Amino acid sequence: MSGLYEAEENGVRFLPLGDRAIVIDLGGGIHPDTHAKIKSLCFQLELNPFPGIVEIVPAFTTVSVFYEPMKLRDPNTGVQLPHYGITAARSPFEVVKEIVSRMVSFLDSTTPESPKVVEIPVCYGGEFGPDLQDVATHTGLSSEQVIKIHSSQDYLVYMIGFAPGFPYLGGMSERLAVPRRSTPRQSIHPGSVGIGGKQTGVYPISTPGGWQLIGETPLKLFRPDQPEPSLLKAGDIVRFLPIQPDQFEDWKEDCV
Repeated sequence: MSGLYEAEENGVRFLPLGDRAIVIDLGGGIHPDTHAKIKSLCFQLELNPFPGIVEIVPAFTTVSVFYEPMKLRDPNTGVQLPHYGITAARSPFEVVKEIVSRMVSFLDSTTPESPKVVEIPVCYGGEFGPDLQDVATHTGLSSEQVIKIHSSQDYLVYMIGFAPGFPYLGGMSERLAVPRRSTPRQSIHPGSVGIGGKQTGVYPISTPGGWQLIGETPLKLFRPDQPEPSLLKAGDIVRFLPIQPDQFEDWKEDCV
């Protein structure tokens, strides 16, 4: 990618993503502090959307902002967003970069809303978690210890990706870290809770996957018929609640 279309200010990189999006790379690696800045930037963009903004997509260290280039001009005069103080002819990327860079300078002083805490009931082991014993063996723990450790953490939702509604969670104890399966499953049941490397997550839909499955939730994480299809969003906190096999169907009915 040509450096002509890239910019960096105070350690923050701005990169074009095609002709209708910009990527703001805050750096810092996968860390709660980096996520706090990402959440703050998303909060500012939602609170003060500029004309033409279409979508805001947070990730581990970046925020992608999609926009409609033609709406970055005043429809009457053709001047580029004069009320933002941008009057000189610039490319759409440069216009959006100028707007967003001003927001970036206020990241440390912006306070987003308190995170939503979502309890996810999980039936561990057996037919619901066929890899639980393998995880226990690999980590040198008992199945009961794996369940206790896994369900005693608060997990930060860093981003939604891979599949609709799939949460990438941070905060798992490194004692539970295990490699992915050597041969991925062709189809994983919706609601399956898995561990892959140093991360844990929940498969919201039926999809191939290689994570070690330790349980299943009756909760639907992806609901395409709802105004907000994904139950979780970046910045939420997840807590896993162990339930018994004979409670699974009751929870499933309650979660509809």
